[in-house]
Amino acid sequence: MEKHNSEQSPNIRPVETILVIDDSPTNLEVLYTTLSDAGYEVLVEMDGYSGIEQAQNNPPDLILLDIMMPKINGYEACRKLQSNPITKDIPIIFMTALSDTLEKVKGFQMGAVDYITKPFQQEEVIARINVQLKLRRLNLELDHQKQKLEERVVERTAELSEALEELQQTQLQLVQTEKISSLGQMVAGVAHEVNNPIGFISTNLYHANQYVNDLINLLKLYREKFPEPGDEIEEIIESVDLDHISEDLPKLISSMKLGSDRIRGIMQSMRTYSRADGKEKKAVDIHEGIETTLMILQHRLKPQPKRPAIHVVKEYGNLPLIECYPGQLNQVFMNLIANAIDAIDESVPDRDWEGDKGRHLTPDNVMLVPLICICTTADKENVTIQIGDNGKGMDLSVRDQIFQAFYTTKPEGKGTGLGLSISYQIITEKHGGTLECISSPGKGTEFIIQLPFYT
Repeated sequence: MEKHNSEQSPNIRPVETILVIDDSPTNLEVLYTTLSDAGYEVLVEMDGYSGIEQAQNNPPDLILLDIMMPKINGYEACRKLQSNPITKDIPIIFMTALSDTLEKVKGFQMGAVDYITKPFQQEEVIARINVQLKLRRLNLELDHQKQKLEERVVERTAELSEALEELQQTQLQLVQTEKISSLGQMVAGVAHEVNNPIGFISTNLYHANQYVNDLINLLKLYREKFPEPGDEIEEIIESVDLDHISEDLPKLISSMKLGSDRIRGIMQSMRTYSRADGKEKKAVDIHEGIETTLMILQHRLKPQPKRPAIHVVKEYGNLPLIECYPGQLNQVFMNLIANAIDAIDESVPDRDWEGDKGRHLTPDNVMLVPLICICTTADKENVTIQIGDNGKGMDLSVRDQIFQAFYTTKPEGKGTGLGLSISYQIITEKHGGTLECISSPGKGTEFIIQLPFYT
């Protein structure tokens, strides 16, 4: 009789198989006929060893096992079936003519689920088998539902974990965006307040320079017309070093003018860098964003106690205006250039950047001089921005994780592990571009940004 799989039809109960193990041909014949007529598929074996082998090769849904058999009795056969992972969950009903309660208890202790007493009563046999098979079906269904529930729990846990990570990144990006927006508002206010006195100083310096030049010219003419003004005036001229004042005062005013112009330039750069992005992209000059970022980081590029100044080599191509969110791109430039400076600073213990060899850039000492290279190019479809450094570099295991949120190699308190993750999101999701990293230990690091003209 063919045994059907439950997967074939959810509405039709599969034909269940019963293995009968008994050394009596008469008992086997009676049970085979009774169980077959009841709609079960029946397998028969006449000794315990053959029954165990049959159960392993063709696991049945239930086993009827005689206790008193040659070679190996039912108790030992039951023990072996219960210890085998393939057959341990198959319910076993003992068949015996014994009526001793202790023997029945022993059978239950061995793992049997029920007893059938010889001589057989057909209705009792069918009833007991039906009960055990129903329990087995319920247990199998329970296990199936439990497995499905566990799988759903695992899937749901993964979904929740992913959602939590996305939420954390979104929250942190919102915080970062809010910080930039607040910075922009603060800088705009400060710039407004600073521009007024700087404008006043700059305007007055212009007039002061004119007045000084007029006074110096008048003084020169006076000295030409009256070369001998008298001892008292000669002593004062000598004591104040009039010639030095006449030469140095215009230089002082010029220097003050340069200082006020630089303050105005810095404030304008801060306003440009921290400007808020609207909902629509703007056509901007990429180089302007890079330059303002470099100006803001200028203090970190200067010489430090353990290293000379960082050289910045710029190779700018002829780029068109790019449709983008300039505030977000400035954030990317800041993260990448600041990371390049960090990488160079972390290389200090491993490199000799002190002395004359590390102060001047030549083709021979390019790896000795602290160096950041920024290169921009354009083709028909994309703008490419390359930002590289000759810092300590990183191995493959680190490089493969740098764009993951919260991953950082920096000491606690010196990095959140979010800068590169947010940068990657800005380039890929907000601008439809790509951000790649090329690096190896001792050979520096290069980040390559590609931005499409149209997204």
